[in-house]
Amino acid sequence: MAIRIKSHWWNEASNRTLPEIASALAFISWRIALDKAINLHCERFVYADDAQRLGVIREYLAFLIQVADRLAHGRFADDERRLLITSLVRSVIAHCQDNSQDLLGPGDYGSPFIDLLNRRSEDYAQYQLDQEGPSYAFLRHLGFEIQNLMGAGQENRWVIDQVMDKDGWDAYKSFAKAFRDLFD
Repeated sequence: MAIRIKSHWWNEASNRTLPEIASALAFISWRIALDKAINLHCERFVYADDAQRLGVIREYLAFLIQVADRLAHGRFADDERRLLITSLVRSVIAHCQDNSQDLLGPGDYGSPFIDLLNRRSEDYAQYQLDQEGPSYAFLRHLGFEIQNLMGAGQENRWVIDQVMDKDGWDAYKSFAKAFRDLFD
């Protein structure tokens, strides 16, 4: 299932700040992550509950934040890159908090996401992302983490292949295109 991502500014003549662009990237990230979580269900993989589905969305968000950081590297000075990624993470946390509260009720959903993001930042630091996109190992790690969340039962034992071979790559391509479009 393809989603339409709006990645061009309505008024292109206006200059945008890095936090404004980060906010747009956070919204795009949420839409992509949600689409990929829905796609797993459409491919007949089974979620135990909404909390598990939100866990998959958070894994995709952590992956896309890593992609954003890699795409920003070399394109921006270190202080600009830090501002962009920090603003992106703050906006993503707000999306996680709001949507998790809607589905699961009141609670602190931002702090656990920060912990997840810190762990994934260390994990993904080992893997390459270049002009061609994420390496096999980069995508495999995303698939591995989602497989761990969904379990290796009969109905979900091939989820890692779905994520590595199709959904993870599609998420990367959609996000990378939106990233480029918002800055061009």
